[in-house]
Amino acid sequence: MRLRRLIPYFTQGIAVGIIFGLAVVLFLWLKPFESSPVIKINEVKSQRNNPSQEQKNRNPFSYADAVSTAAPSVVNIHTTKIIKQRIHPLFDDPRLKRFFGDRIAPPRERRQNSLGSGVIVSPQGYILTNNHVIDGADEILVALNDGRTARAEVIGTDPETDLAVLHITLDQLQGITMGNSEELRVGDVVLAIGNPFGVGQTVTQGIVSATGRKQLGLSTFENFIQTDAAINPGNSGGALVNPYGELVGINTAIFSRSGGSEGIGFAIPTDLAKNVLTQLIEQGRVVRSWLGIETQSITPALAESFGLADDIKGILVAGVMRNSPGATAGLKPGDIITHIDKKEINLSSDAMKLILEAPPGTTINLQLLRNAEIINLKATLGNRPTPLSPKS
Repeated sequence: MRLRRLIPYFTQGIAVGIIFGLAVVLFLWLKPFESSPVIKINEVKSQRNNPSQEQKNRNPFSYADAVSTAAPSVVNIHTTKIIKQRIHPLFDDPRLKRFFGDRIAPPRERRQNSLGSGVIVSPQGYILTNNHVIDGADEILVALNDGRTARAEVIGTDPETDLAVLHITLDQLQGITMGNSEELRVGDVVLAIGNPFGVGQTVTQGIVSATGRKQLGLSTFENFIQTDAAINPGNSGGALVNPYGELVGINTAIFSRSGGSEGIGFAIPTDLAKNVLTQLIEQGRVVRSWLGIETQSITPALAESFGLADDIKGILVAGVMRNSPGATAGLKPGDIITHIDKKEINLSSDAMKLILEAPPGTTINLQLLRNAEIINLKATLGNRPTPLSPKS
């Protein structure tokens, strides 16, 4: 009887032990899974293997489409200069030339050839290139990507931006699509297309290293795009395009100690080139406003030498040309221009930009400091004279 009464207690104990044991086993089995990190390898692989169309457009794996779009519009430019030279400097003696003229030793003619690049900007045959590519050339031959060639006529040049416009007469020309260079950001991918060293059309790839580069001494009006896309001799005048094949710049110069590419190249942005292009085609020259003054940005050293306050802002008038709009307005060397049309001026480039944006004949208001006194003047902008000696 006593044994029968104890059986339920034994059964209960065994059941509790089994349940407890199962709980311990289950806990130990699940614990490693709860503490393990979740790695989404499959999701990463699927995203890389199947990128969306938006990702393809934003981060293309190949720039072949951009190149095939832009390359037919990029041309090679071959120029020839005829240089006359005498056999010996003695024959340049004025006394000999007076009596014998050129009969003693007529000058020899030597043909000097050079190479560059250009960009077809319209189906009508207009080509944009650098002024220094065609400067002084007696003959200009344009070679297209499809193998055709044509002699080019110079429509106009603008040495102050180092741009020139040519024209060729051929059918079925493909004009490049103009992009917006103002939208460029540092780090954007760009492609340089041209004819380096005369080897034929070549494409190099890089990024925008900087924008708005000035004071490089390459031209009068500078606002360069800096890129590390390889640019070499012969690339001048060629295209700098974005990943969609749109023109964003005209390759112009390199910074190099060796003569080859060192990853610092400069291109003229299309927003500047388009204005020059339009004026050269329509007028044959570029019309710009002019004040006729030479200025310097005020640096701490300059402020100290003139005894100016450290916090002064403005530009120093270093010189005023005779009979210029600036001279007529009453500007004098030593004046400090602080505002133009109520806009604060901190750099010489700021003043130049405001003057160039206004058409000739516009009257502007100048606020300046003269002998520590604030003076207000009015100046009527004139036409900027054409430079006498083009800067190549």
